[in-house]
Amino acid sequence: MEMTARFAQLETMVDGKNCDGLVNHNGETTEIRVPLSHMGKRMSPIEGLNLYRLRDRKFLLEDKRRLCAWALGTALLGILLMVLHAELCPVVYQPGSIYALSINGLISFSTGCLLILIIAFHYKDIRLFIIDHNQVDWRIAMTSYRVLGISLELMVCAIHPVVIYLRPDGEDKLGRKPEQNSSTPLCLSSSHREVMLDVELLLSALMFLRLYLVHRAVLLHSKVLLSASYRSIGSLNNINFTFRFVLKVLMNKYPARTLLVFIMFFWLSASWMLRLCEREKQVDTGGMDTALWLIAITFLTVGYGDVSPHTSCGKVVCLFTGVMGVACTAMLVAVMTKKLALNKGEKHVHFFMMDIQISKRIRHAAANVLRECWLLHRTTQTKYTSGEHRHHQRCLLEAIRVFRHLRLKQRKLRDYASEMVDLSKMQMIMCDLSANWNSSYHELEQRIISMEQKLDELRRSFQNTSELLTQALHHRRLDYR
Repeated sequence: MEMTARFAQLETMVDGKNCDGLVNHNGETTEIRVPLSHMGKRMSPIEGLNLYRLRDRKFLLEDKRRLCAWALGTALLGILLMVLHAELCPVVYQPGSIYALSINGLISFSTGCLLILIIAFHYKDIRLFIIDHNQVDWRIAMTSYRVLGISLELMVCAIHPVVIYLRPDGEDKLGRKPEQNSSTPLCLSSSHREVMLDVELLLSALMFLRLYLVHRAVLLHSKVLLSASYRSIGSLNNINFTFRFVLKVLMNKYPARTLLVFIMFFWLSASWMLRLCEREKQVDTGGMDTALWLIAITFLTVGYGDVSPHTSCGKVVCLFTGVMGVACTAMLVAVMTKKLALNKGEKHVHFFMMDIQISKRIRHAAANVLRECWLLHRTTQTKYTSGEHRHHQRCLLEAIRVFRHLRLKQRKLRDYASEMVDLSKMQMIMCDLSANWNSSYHELEQRIISMEQKLDELRRSFQNTSELLTQALHHRRLDYR
């Protein structure tokens, strides 16, 4: 309260000398204050007290999380409406009908709501930046990078098919109704030019760019960001909680689930986009079943060649699918390698049993070497044929080779067994040994100190004894005299 009254008193002083913290009319000096806000602005509780700042920061984080969820739901709703409109028109309803205009109106309305939610999200983000950096003017947070990011995000979210509003009636210049053509990729009449068809096709495909909101929702709703222990330990280790870190945590905890969800979603989305691109040409890839097959063999980098895209849009979709397939295959190989790798206990059991088996084979090989040496010595001492002598020499060399090979194999196995886990275990053993040595050293010091004390006592006893003997001899000498 005293601090608030003091700030209010300083702000109410509007004298030319006093507002800058200089000498007033009475000659008394006041403290110099450098305001962060413009003159006439009252400081809010956010800048005043840290408790209010922490409370408002918590509320802003919750608002950001809620707005991000709503924005993702609105983006998915717009994409679903676009897909529904492309599949139903002109099969169920005709172009230019009230149903077509209604669904297009809903798509535009969801796009407007999405833009409002994006603006509200960045407004909360700017307020959070102001609280974190203890600033007042919001223009400090509006850097060129932030402005460029917001503009690009609004541009991406604003993309939706709008060609239907240009010629909603579907009439040509003479006022005649055109013939309906079911081969058009979207709900458009045959009187529209091919350029309009390509533009609406491109706008419909670019609506999938709204799915960038998934990574933001995963980041804001992850347990890593919500856990206070994660944040405290991460701040001590200079770890930035970005989507890359959250993705790494998910891949380490749930690798199979994460890859499966991503692959299935990408497979269905790419198949529908390929069907949307190829449906205009009335080819085999215009069907959903053939599109699913083509995307699957392209994603798996097989490429049988039985089906191929015919349009430029379809070729671009297949090219992107192949690139994503290579990346996902590499991640899948890494995950399978990690799953098939032996853990600590399994490695110890496996290496221990392998060592026992190789040790048995080494003993057998050593016994064979000794046996062949004895047989060769016996053939040398006795009169055997030279063929039998060469046979035993050959067997001796083979036994020596097998023995050396097994020794080398055992050495390699022990090198493989000495991994970082074993090194850490050895480090723990050395720490225990050093602790035991320290305790033994302290006990030895105590014993040496006790021995020194006993030696001092013996020295004093010897001195007393010598003094007593000297006195006794002196008295004896006096008596003798």
